Amino acid sequence: MLPLHVANKIAAGEVVERPSSVVKELVENAIDAGAGRIAVSVVQGGRRLVSVQDDGCGMTRDDAVLSLERQATSKIRDVTDIEAIDTLGFRGEAIPSIASVSRFTLTTRRADSDECTRIQVNAGTLAEVRSAGCPPGTLVEVRDLFCNVPARRKFLRAYATEEGHVRSVFAVHALAHPDIGFSLSVDGRELYRLAPSASRADRVRDLFGADFLEGLLTVSGESGQIRISGYIERPGRSAPLRHDQYVFVNGRPATAPVIAYALREVCPRQAGDRRPAAILFIDLPPSCVDVNVHPTKREVRFRDGGAVRNALVAALGAALSGIGGAGPVVAGGLERREEPLGQERLDGRESRESEGREDRESERCEEPEKREEGASATPSLPPQPAPAPLPVEFAIEPDSPRSRPWRWFRYLAQSASGYLLIETDAGIVTINPHAARERIAYERLMCAGERTPTVQTLLIPETVQLGPVDFARVRASLETIRAMGFQLEEFGRDTFKVDAVPQLVGSVQPASILSTIARDLADGGSRRGGRWREELIAKSIARSFAGSSPALTEEGAVRLVEDLCACRMPYVCPRGKLVMIFTSTRELDRRFARS
Repeated sequence: MLPLHVANKIAAGEVVERPSSVVKELVENAIDAGAGRIAVSVVQGGRRLVSVQDDGCGMTRDDAVLSLERQATSKIRDVTDIEAIDTLGFRGEAIPSIASVSRFTLTTRRADSDECTRIQVNAGTLAEVRSAGCPPGTLVEVRDLFCNVPARRKFLRAYATEEGHVRSVFAVHALAHPDIGFSLSVDGRELYRLAPSASRADRVRDLFGADFLEGLLTVSGESGQIRISGYIERPGRSAPLRHDQYVFVNGRPATAPVIAYALREVCPRQAGDRRPAAILFIDLPPSCVDVNVHPTKREVRFRDGGAVRNALVAALGAALSGIGGAGPVVAGGLERREEPLGQERLDGRESRESEGREDRESERCEEPEKREEGASATPSLPPQPAPAPLPVEFAIEPDSPRSRPWRWFRYLAQSASGYLLIETDAGIVTINPHAARERIAYERLMCAGERTPTVQTLLIPETVQLGPVDFARVRASLETIRAMGFQLEEFGRDTFKVDAVPQLVGSVQPASILSTIARDLADGGSRRGGRWREELIAKSIARSFAGSSPALTEEGAVRLVEDLCACRMPYVCPRGKLVMIFTSTRELDRRFARS
């Protein structure tokens, strides 16, 4: 049999992953204790201190001492209670697990008692139990987390990253319980003070801002004993919202495969692989859901998963159909179009030619109606296509130190699917404009440090609000982002103010770029050596730019090919996808059996 201190450390590994795990367990206990106000405080991302104070029911001395024992809980009495759990925690593992890997202090008092109890535990060893003075409720202070498990402490992230996770956990529980007042202090600074008895809409606004709330649609539906409520991102917004999706089952932050399936079915990912923002509450009888399938209760299992999925699909579909249909949602509500790098405004002559082409297109669209109105039985001839302009040959300067993919090229056409077709001195080349833009933008951004980048000052500075974790990631990389031509600074809680962007990506919304950077930083992890952070951010910006460009004109296509020729590696995009496919003249002759 394992020694008790070893068993406690193993159990702590299941429950306590990082400081935010401590915040989660302690806040859930405070909610179950009937708290009306909960105050959370952390120092150094929670490594030095995590403090959670509530005004709930408190504990007697005997109960306080008993709470340090494993599997001690007041939330279930017998096995039948497990079948209908209506609390946030019941395992009786959190307090002893946290106390076994920290310097732990518990101060508690019941409202009907004049005596307060204070207990101190040092790395799993009970140090002191004494009387003290305190208001009704409970205060838990966790200092020097993982003080006796250096291997676990070594794997904690930077203070800013851990702080971001704490803020995310805080936001999730504050969102789930708007009737409770919450406050959060970080390193002595109060970041949130949320009033109790707020509506869900008020709590969403207080946490994420009025702009975020305005971009949401109300979701409401009921099917049998299943009730769905909450919000979903409004399709057609020009500026992206945060990509977070919050799901609550009977007030518990949790998810399940059927929930994820329903969200993908009704709300597929948008442009740039971005998920629509969602805040959803699923309420059903406790006996219909099993919350005991995951050590940290992140995932639940429904007795009738199909019914939950159908209820979600119906509620989300009804919310989206209220604005014109519940089909796939496309960011901006319009088809994405593409624009070449460095494209300038057309001069007066080209503008007039463009207007003439639009007029001809409009006339062609009106012809079917005119034919229906006419009484003539003689069929009209189909409109004849205008003669294609002769291809123009462009020579590539051979005096560059870099090797060129071809000596000259001639632009031929652009396919309906957007691919470019050019003829070169050695054969035919098909180019993917999207991948080409990514490569060009990436190389220009990576060279930004070699010279002062050209910036485009915004007429009106733009504020961008991110999720707590995303904000922390971007803040940790501000120096690199600024070196690429961005002028931005912190502007309140989880918000940046953007004054200027690189001229290269002036057509892309800063919110889209910063969201993509944060997401890629999360996927990229933390590495050492080289220019990994700069490369990762440059790839993020390039991808954001390439995905937001409008359609190419012939002049823009030629300029895009010329810019591609100047790249060090014009054959693949930064993500390793092909930019071009080359078919040599010899291969064409062989396939067509030409001698």
